Amino acid sequence: MNLRAYWRFLVVARHFLPLLVAYARDRKRFFVIGSSRRVTPEQRRKRAQQLLDSLLTLGPTFIKLGQILSTRPDVLPPEYIEEFSKLQDRVPPADWDEARVVIEDELGSVDDRFDEFEREAISGASLGQVYLAEVDGEKVAVKIRRPGIETLVEADLRVVRWSLPLLMYFIDDSRSFSLETLADEFSKTIREEMDYQREGRMLTEIRENFRDNDRICIPEVKESHSTRRVLTMEYVPGTKINDIDSLDAGGINRTELAETLQRAYLQMIIDDGVFHADPHPGNLAVQDNGTLVFYDFGMSGRVDPFVQDKIIDFYAAVADQDIDAILDALIEMGTLSPEADRQVMGDVMELAIADARGEDIEQYRVQQIIQQVEDTIYEFPLRLPANLALVLRVATVVEGVCVTLDEDFDFIGVATDYLREEGYLAEGVRNFVEDRATEVSDAARSAVRIPPKLESALDRVEREDFRVQADIEDSDGLLATMTKRLILGMLLASTLFSTAFLYTQASLPATGVGIAGTVGLSLALWWSFRSKKAVRAKPQFTRQSMREQDRESPGGLNTSFGEDTDDAYSGD
Repeated sequence: MNLRAYWRFLVVARHFLPLLVAYARDRKRFFVIGSSRRVTPEQRRKRAQQLLDSLLTLGPTFIKLGQILSTRPDVLPPEYIEEFSKLQDRVPPADWDEARVVIEDELGSVDDRFDEFEREAISGASLGQVYLAEVDGEKVAVKIRRPGIETLVEADLRVVRWSLPLLMYFIDDSRSFSLETLADEFSKTIREEMDYQREGRMLTEIRENFRDNDRICIPEVKESHSTRRVLTMEYVPGTKINDIDSLDAGGINRTELAETLQRAYLQMIIDDGVFHADPHPGNLAVQDNGTLVFYDFGMSGRVDPFVQDKIIDFYAAVADQDIDAILDALIEMGTLSPEADRQVMGDVMELAIADARGEDIEQYRVQQIIQQVEDTIYEFPLRLPANLALVLRVATVVEGVCVTLDEDFDFIGVATDYLREEGYLAEGVRNFVEDRATEVSDAARSAVRIPPKLESALDRVEREDFRVQADIEDSDGLLATMTKRLILGMLLASTLFSTAFLYTQASLPATGVGIAGTVGLSLALWWSFRSKKAVRAKPQFTRQSMREQDRESPGGLNTSFGEDTDDAYSGD
C-alpha cells in the first residue's frame, strides 16, 4: 500500500507541480521577491482546463475530488467552478471476469443468485458499473463496485493528506482552513459513496418520503441481493430528461415536468431534510406517462432543521426582493462572512436580481443570484458547511435542467407557490407580526420606565453629583504612541535649553554631550513619525478598493460536478 501511495504521489506531483509553480509566481514574480502579477480570467480558465485534464487522467479519486471542489466557491475562483461543471465521470467498465469476482465474493454464484445476468455493463463510472439482470422474473439493475477501487482510493487519500502541507505553502492563509476541512470532507464523502449499503438506506428513505406522490418514481432496493459492494434495485427504464425531441414526441408537458422536478427538490431539502445531490440529466429520466425517475443516490446529503429554516427565509427574501433579509439569511447560514461589506454585497444582490429579472417582476433566476453569491464568497473567503455547499450546487443544477425543459420556467414563482401551499410564507408573516408586537410591547414598557429615570438623572446634574465614566479602547496603541511623542518632545525641549546653557557657561566636552543628546532625541522623535506603528488613518474596505483588488489579484489554483452518462443508470 505504501509503495503504491509513494508512486501515486510522484505521479500527482508531476501533474500539479507546474500549476503550483505558476501560482507561486503569481504571488511573487520571482518566487521570493517582486510584486504580484496580474492574471486574467482567460489565463485562469486555461489553467482550470489543464487541471481538469489532470484530474481526469489521474482517475476515480481525483475525479471525485473535482466534483467536491466544484461545490466549494470559498476555495476556488469562479472560472474553475464553471469549467469543472463540465466534469464527466464516464470511464470504460471493467472486464466482466473482474466484476464477476466481486459479485461472487459478495453474493455467491451469479448463476445461482440470478435468473439471468447480462455480461455487458449498461453504464460505467469511476467507482462502479451497472449491469442488467433478472431476479424472480423481475428485471433489476445491479450496481457493482469497481474491482480494486478500494486500494486505489486509499492510496490516493494518503497522497491527498501528504500533499496538504505543500498546498498550504502555495495558498494564502485565508483559504488554508477551508482546504483542511475540505480534505476531511472529501475522505468522508468518497468512502460513503463506496458504501452501497449506505446508498441503499438513503434511497429507501427518500423513496418512502415520496410514496404518496404518483409523479415521482424511485427504484426499490432488493435487500436480499445487496451488500457493501453490490447494490441491486428495481430496473425502471425511461427517457433521459434532456432528450427534448423524445419528450415532445411522447407528448410530455415539459413545463409540468420542470415544476415536478423543482417541487421534488423543495420537498427533499425544506421538508424532508434528506436529498438526492446529483441531479444531472444522466440521473433523471421520464416514463411514458410523464413520471419523473431518480437514479444513483451515491451522492446524497442531509440538511439540519436550522439550515432548512434559513433556506426558507432566503427563498422568501428573494421573492420579496428584500436585500437585507437575503444577506441576513446568508450570514446566519454561514455562507457569507458577517464582516463583509453589506453595502457591497447589497449592490451585488441588487445587480444579480436586476440582471436576472424579466419584464415580469417574478422572472429572475435563483441560479444567477447564487452564482453572484458564490463569486463574492471567493472574494470574502469563509468555510461553507459541506451539505450547504451541496444544496447551493443542487439548486443551480436543478434550475439549469428546468430551463432546458422550459426556457421561460419561473423558478422563483414555483418556489413561492410551494412555500405558500405548505404554509411557510403564512408562518413567516405570523412570525413577523409577532416580532413587531414584541417590539411595540418593549417600546411601551420603555416609555413608562424612561421618564422617572430621566428626572432622576436631571436632579443629579442639578446637585452637581453627576459623573460620567468612560472606557477608552486603544487597540492600535494610539495613547501609547502619543504619550511617547509627548515625552520625547518635552525631553528634547529641555535638552535644547540645557545645551544652550552649557554652550555659554561650560566647557566644550560638556557642550558636546548636550549636542549628542539633542541629536539622539531628535532622531527618536523623527523615527516615531516614520515607524509603521505610527498613527495613520486606515481606510475601510470600499467598492473602489475591491475593483483595484480584482485588477491586481493574482490567479489561483482551482476545479464541478455533473456527470452525464449515456444511460440513465450511473455507476457511482
